[in-house]
Amino acid sequence: MAGKEHPATTRRFRLHPGFAPIGAPGANAAALAGLTALIGAGRAIAISASPALRVEAMPGDLPLISCQTSGSTGAPKRILREHASWTRSFDANGRAFGLTPADRYAILGSLASSLCTYAAIEAMHLGVPLADLSGAAPTAQLRALGDLGISVLYCSPAQLRLLLRAGATPLPALRHVLCGGGKLDTPTRQALAAQAPAATIREFYGAAETSFIAISDADTPEGAVGRAYPGVEIQIRNATSGIGEIWVRSPYLFLRYAEGAAPDTRWQDGFLTVGELGRLDAQGHLHLAGRAGRMVTVADQNVFPEAIEQHLLSLPGIRQCAVLPLPDPLRGQHLVAVIEGAGDEARAQIIRQSCRARLRAASVPRRVIFQPELPMLASGKPDLALLAATLGSGA
Repeated sequence: MAGKEHPATTRRFRLHPGFAPIGAPGANAAALAGLTALIGAGRAIAISASPALRVEAMPGDLPLISCQTSGSTGAPKRILREHASWTRSFDANGRAFGLTPADRYAILGSLASSLCTYAAIEAMHLGVPLADLSGAAPTAQLRALGDLGISVLYCSPAQLRLLLRAGATPLPALRHVLCGGGKLDTPTRQALAAQAPAATIREFYGAAETSFIAISDADTPEGAVGRAYPGVEIQIRNATSGIGEIWVRSPYLFLRYAEGAAPDTRWQDGFLTVGELGRLDAQGHLHLAGRAGRMVTVADQNVFPEAIEQHLLSLPGIRQCAVLPLPDPLRGQHLVAVIEGAGDEARAQIIRQSCRARLRAASVPRRVIFQPELPMLASGKPDLALLAATLGSGA
């Protein structure tokens, strides 16, 4: 697949003299040291997670970075992007959020996640101290956020749910939470607001290939992910009943996959889609339906597992979940909800009854399965491929 053609640019990541790691070394310590050295030397950077996390120089002198997609529905793919496709948004965030070297950043996960890589390089670029809290238990992460006076936190909803479950430690210094990689549920948002009353919670939507697409603000209605991020143009194409493919044009898009292609990733007239579906309301707020590749047909009706997962996460006591399809000789497919934590048939029935009350009949899971822990990816998302393999084996 041919990628977007970009004009030549020499704008590279910079290592601001005010940048420094703070706190105890985290699981990313070696990778962060390598990343810091490569940015200081102005090199092209390759980050990979298999068989172990590695940060190394790429050949050539072009200002490029190679990182990975999340791999939530398949094998992660390496992507190539220009440094400038991220530095433009570093500057946009700095202006929009009033970021200064007096701030303190933190990341909770591995640099194998493009979200954490982005946050780390933004801190280096803006000269903001960075705490690497990856590898620590949620209780230790929560304590470090308070002890270090962290003011800016980049995280996924799953990481945030684990963090808030660890305790009610006040976080008075926290002023910006940028949460991406999945839908932020209302109970988690409310719990965070109680512990960090000074924090502005910014849910954002994007992908490794696109970077920022939409970001929320105080006017974002329930269920939406925000309006277009500065510099982004969003189009909804091939819509049916208002829901269609999300196409974006922006200065933040990737160049191409390092190898191969992805069937849902397409370019047209300078716009890019990665196969996500959604709609725009009259005020320009983006509402997500789900990924085209995850849409399933149940009794001749199109169903989006992401919408069911969003409802499940709004229920008391559900901190992580996944909804997957299984073959059904009569309905084509039926749905199974996998819930993290303990449960029994009585709790399963309560969950299914809630789905019947709020969702279409085709979206009600036939079975609810409880597991002590869901397998997770480095991106902070459930490993859907592993879960599907487990369900398919009859486990």
